[in-house]
Amino acid sequence: MDLKELLKQNLRRLRKKKELLGQQDSNFLKHENKLFLQMLESSNSPVDSSYLSIPQFYCKLPQDDSMIAQKLREESRAMFLQRKSRQLLDNNELKALWVLLDKHHTPPLVGDEQMINYKDFLTVAELVGPKSSAYFKPSVFAKLQTKDPYGRVSIMALFNYVMRKVWLQQTRIGLSLYDITGQGYLRESDLENYILELLPTLPQLDGLEKSFHSFYVCTAVRKFFFFLDPLRTGRIRIQDVLACSFLDDLLELRDEELPKDLQDANWFSAPSALRVYGQYLNLDRDHNGMLSQEELGGYGTGTLTTVFLERVFQECLTYDGEMDYKTYLDFVLALENRAEPQALHYLFRILDVQGKGYLDVFSLNYFFRAIQQQLRLHGQEPVSFEDVKDEIFDMVRPKDSLKITLQDLLKCGHGDTMISILTDLNGFWTYENREAMAAESNETIEA
Repeated sequence: MDLKELLKQNLRRLRKKKELLGQQDSNFLKHENKLFLQMLESSNSPVDSSYLSIPQFYCKLPQDDSMIAQKLREESRAMFLQRKSRQLLDNNELKALWVLLDKHHTPPLVGDEQMINYKDFLTVAELVGPKSSAYFKPSVFAKLQTKDPYGRVSIMALFNYVMRKVWLQQTRIGLSLYDITGQGYLRESDLENYILELLPTLPQLDGLEKSFHSFYVCTAVRKFFFFLDPLRTGRIRIQDVLACSFLDDLLELRDEELPKDLQDANWFSAPSALRVYGQYLNLDRDHNGMLSQEELGGYGTGTLTTVFLERVFQECLTYDGEMDYKTYLDFVLALENRAEPQALHYLFRILDVQGKGYLDVFSLNYFFRAIQQQLRLHGQEPVSFEDVKDEIFDMVRPKDSLKITLQDLLKCGHGDTMISILTDLNGFWTYENREAMAAESNETIEA
């Protein structure tokens, strides 16, 4: 038998096997469907066509041009948030809760502080209304445990816990009202609207002129987005807003008697906002509302290197080579908080002049040469780059002995110092004379 005939026979065998397997598969599927329908009938359940298909478990958001669907969704969300708001304790209910806790406290006192044991805790739990029942669970009592010898918890700590929970839920609902998309995040315009409508409730900001309100809102919003949106997606999660301390700082301005030192330390206070905007106006020498690279050079002590400023203007958003107020705010937040991860992320991008994702000897030397030039201009002997390079690598201790990554900077805890050494003559001088300055400080204290 020749080769051609042998191939024809093998091909015929394969076709027969395929036909046989196909019939078996078809018979198996028919049998399986028959058994499935019999099981449905035997369970006394009506046979519905939906059992034979996958039910819909996801509904797409209505299109922008679907006005009726959009309106229906907005109204349903508003009703949902109103229902959630009614489930929260109001001021009268909170006062009633405090009266119950005060009445059923468990002696003896700890100093002037009232305590409550678990038995009395359960007694109060039976007396409070359904709105408060969620705060009187065994897990809550366990969370508030201290080292009390009788196993009690502080009444004030318990009441503060309830107050904090109510405040968080109220704030969550309040922020959700500005969540236009209903996806759990706020866009920049959403947060601007929230803060703008919040202004009249903050007595500490009563003195601000209305013409400054838009600049204040921009100043406040930038801090949220700089720290909560480091990837610049243009939106921040409401959950992240609640978890950070910025909202607490903002609402602290409700205190009419807030001390001056706390106002100065609070980014959202009127003095702080006016300080930042005043600096911007002072830098804008040609009064065109924008900052050139030369004008930005006067920031702070005026000792930032030109090489660093050039990189800022290369990496940051500019308009015809000039920086607007919003971009300036990011710059200020980065330099004033250069030890924070988000600031290091911002500054590392500027230092990564080669765009490789790491800093090598070339990158360090590229920036430090400007420091050496400034030292010469001030009549000082330039410091050897090799010495500075070795100190930086010893300080950072990167995973790769020849490359410094962003993760290395975040991990070492000295990223802010390294950036100051490379970008700011004043920062470098402070680092170089740290021992002498520490000795002078000690002598002053001893005297």
